[in-house]
Amino acid sequence: MAEPRLATEVWVAAYRKRLDLAGIPAFVTAKGDTTAGAVLVKVARMDGTAELFSRRFDLMTDTRKWESIAHGPEAEIDTRITRDRSTDPDLWVIEIEDRHGRHLLDEPGLA
Repeated sequence: MAEPRLATEVWVAAYRKRLDLAGIPAFVTAKGDTTAGAVLVKVARMDGTAELFSRRFDLMTDTRKWESIAHGPEAEIDTRITRDRSTDPDLWVIEIEDRHGRHLLDEPGLA
């Protein structure tokens, strides 16, 4: 059975609240479609590097999962985000600033 889907705007607000409660700074740097926009999560480690996460559908388990799609110099991650946004204006981008790379995407309820 398919998982129920939250409107993207609602999911983003709930995710930012969870990050805030954990003391992890996060900012929406690009807003997309409020109901069905995809989301990218950039984790900036504050050392010039970053990692980029995207939610993908897993056919084997019939679920959505977050996976790392890029990591490396932060400038390269920013270039990737700019390129992705140029082809998908409905894309949301959340930027997290955390030296330890915390993102909470592996916690229950965030898939």
